[in-house]
Amino acid sequence: MLVVDAHLDLAWNALNWNRDLTIPVAEIRRQEAGMKEDYRGANTVSLPEMRKAEVVICLATVLARIADLGDSKLDYRNQEIACAMARGQLAYYRLQEEQGRLRMLKTWREIESHLGEWQAGKGLTCPLGFILSMEGADPILSARQLDEWWDDGLRVVGLAHYGKSAYAHGTGATGGLSVAGVELLAAMDRLGLALDMTHLSEEGFWQALEKFKGPVLASHNNCRALIPGDRQFSDEQIRALIAREAVIGTAFDSWMLYPGYIPLVTDNSLVSLDRVADHIEHICQLAGNARHAAIGSDLDGGFGREQSPHDLDTIVDLQRIPELLRRRGYAEVDVEAVMHGNWLRFFRRAWPAENGPRVG
Repeated sequence: MLVVDAHLDLAWNALNWNRDLTIPVAEIRRQEAGMKEDYRGANTVSLPEMRKAEVVICLATVLARIADLGDSKLDYRNQEIACAMARGQLAYYRLQEEQGRLRMLKTWREIESHLGEWQAGKGLTCPLGFILSMEGADPILSARQLDEWWDDGLRVVGLAHYGKSAYAHGTGATGGLSVAGVELLAAMDRLGLALDMTHLSEEGFWQALEKFKGPVLASHNNCRALIPGDRQFSDEQIRALIAREAVIGTAFDSWMLYPGYIPLVTDNSLVSLDRVADHIEHICQLAGNARHAAIGSDLDGGFGREQSPHDLDTIVDLQRIPELLRRRGYAEVDVEAVMHGNWLRFFRRAWPAENGPRVG
């Protein structure tokens, strides 16, 4: 079954983890065998595996922040350095495009054409599709620079990651939007970018939802009713997103699936793909339908197989989700909606115009 995965840090893995994503996962694991750094030799994603998984489209990120949380693979001293790092990640995607491995999708017409190739039986040879997303807006130097990023293909932006960004408070931080954040939202509205609500603090979430009038989504976010903590959404937040016609991608990180999970301490055999289905089902129950739940796996997002559901070896195992949903009584049309249809509907609605930014 075709899959749209709304969150994969492909370029970050390639550049910051020095991973050759053009080779099979097993080969990357062999290359990293014996490395003492946590999560090495346990990756789950590469381009060949994405093709086997039928990930026809993903939201592929650029990621660099100024939160100063001490992570050498994420934290930079100022926005200029973060911008340069993100530009390097964009260059990686462009190189993969030149080699025919990836295809950037910037309009609904391009998505339709890409899907047509896959459905015509060319999925074994045509590039993997991706929509360019930014996880935390620090690489955007100001609202004025957003036009340049738009021209480069950026279509989805989240204001913050962990900690405090130049634009908003994120996971683990207390506070709302900055003045620059409000200005950036206005620029996003003007251009027609979608706002990713993932990682926003509670206060920032509600402020952004009020001030931003364009399409909103949550690329990779789970449910607080099942897993306590500010990284997850409350039922009130989920209902507010549903009211805005948002789609919410369920993440596969074990600490977002099992209450009290401590990375590298908790027995990961306790976490299965059924827990992913629990979050999908909770969103469906709140919505009263299956139109707002989807996949945003975040696989290899700073963790590997050791912190993914134990019955997932690589991204190919996304194909196990349909059967888990069928066993819970989901009709085939709803299974297809969760696996790809809801994201496709979202972007068809988000990109009604084909010729550049909105005006007025």
